[in-house]
Amino acid sequence: MIKVVRGNPTPEELAAALAVVRARAAATASAVEGGAPVPEEWSAPDRIARGRALRPGPRAWARTYWPA
Repeated sequence: MIKVVRGNPTPEELAAALAVVRARAAATASAVEGGAPVPEEWSAPDRIARGRALRPGPRAWARTYWPA
């Protein structure tokens, strides 16, 4: 059930919002039926490992401690 909390939407606006919600629900249902769920992008390991690994500079040992 969908409840309008604020405002006074027209029937066309309400139908458009409902179409978006139903499309999203259908996409989620088909993804679950397809097998294992795809991890979200924020938790993907390849996102963390993008780019080059940084190498410490010649005075890196002096910058390992930052006094408070």
